[in-house]
Amino acid sequence: MQARLKKTVVLVGMMGAGKTAVGKAVAGMLHAPFLDSDAEIEKAANMTIPEIFERDGEPFFRIKERQIISRLLEREKGVLSTGGGAYMAAENREIISKEGVAVWLNADLDLLWHRVRHKDTRPLLRVPDPLGALTRLYNERVPIYAKADLSVVSEPGLSIDEMAKRVIEALKTRPDVLEVQA
Repeated sequence: MQARLKKTVVLVGMMGAGKTAVGKAVAGMLHAPFLDSDAEIEKAANMTIPEIFERDGEPFFRIKERQIISRLLEREKGVLSTGGGAYMAAENREIISKEGVAVWLNADLDLLWHRVRHKDTRPLLRVPDPLGALTRLYNERVPIYAKADLSVVSEPGLSIDEMAKRVIEALKTRPDVLEVQA
């Protein structure tokens, strides 16, 4: 398939939804650049996300996240993976809507917990009750994620490539975003 992105595809959703892995696969299938806002923040700060949270706090991190997302959306069109909390900020939703298209990787709580429960790289889950914290975040964030331009359901057992193909199928419904050439 020959296709050209007219807008940046911005993957949003909970931690563990597969934004980075699926984003890389989508970018590869579309021959487009892959961008990761968390990786860019870490590179700019020369620190990991958990280190930034610990040293400077979440409010500081969110300011830097907004700056990075704005900068990345001004670049060449590609596929952008964002952190789980990025889409919660109205300013981020506005710029994403203006400059790109938000695609929610919609995974249920059980699947997310299965994917993140053994990882210690999630600062918001470094608490005595990580499942409780994930559940609270899920309940707070799902109504906001539902505002995304497109939603792609993630199911247990789907491979990364299968999810990437689902994302591309959703993008095909948006000729303002993805131009498919015969």
